[in-house]
Amino acid sequence: MTDLIQGLTSIDVRGNMEREIASLSFDSREIQQGSMYVALKGLSVDGHRFITSAVEAGAVCVVCEVLPENRSEDVCWIHVEDSRKAIAWLAASWYGHPSRELKLVGVTGTNGKTTIATLLYKVHNTGLGYKAGILSTIEVRVHDEVFPATHTTPDPIQLNAMLRKMVDVGCEFCFMEVSSHAASQHRIFGLDFDGGIFTNLTHEHLDYHKISDPTWRRKNHFSTD
Repeated sequence: MTDLIQGLTSIDVRGNMEREIASLSFDSREIQQGSMYVALKGLSVDGHRFITSAVEAGAVCVVCEVLPENRSEDVCWIHVEDSRKAIAWLAASWYGHPSRELKLVGVTGTNGKTTIATLLYKVHNTGLGYKAGILSTIEVRVHDEVFPATHTTPDPIQLNAMLRKMVDVGCEFCFMEVSSHAASQHRIFGLDFDGGIFTNLTHEHLDYHKISDPTWRRKNHFSTD
């Protein structure tokens, strides 16, 4: 466990640090014996509500922003400031930080992400003869193997799992779409990017990130004029 949490910014660590971790999840329904459960605060559901269920299902380590009052001393409790950053860092660590072994390029912006990421993938994988991967809204490719896409930018566990697959088959490059939602939710936290491409910005994202709110602009010294 010590190797897994190395580099994780924690406020406090309590309980049994000697437990061996068998799997990592932020979904209490996926917890098995030996799992590490990371409680995330969502817009409608707070994962902290399911900590007891996760421990009963076999979680031996719980990462959370709020420590429960009644805690088993046989479980390792890791108190963090931001669970979303924690799950992203832990996922990268779990898979051996695969982004450090790739030339990773992120493409972000309101429009054009899929087109640019796909063109870069095809140029490198086919035209230039490099092994490359792509993470896009349409599909995920690990060199020539195709996987279905679930989100524009997957959750940190899926994301790092795919990056590890790319490294294992010898990919040198990965081109990935980075949605602004994924960035704001820290799904890409802990990744080592070698390049970034910004396409454009429309009011769709000005509204989502509250940049169109004059109060927000004044507070953050930001102008859209």
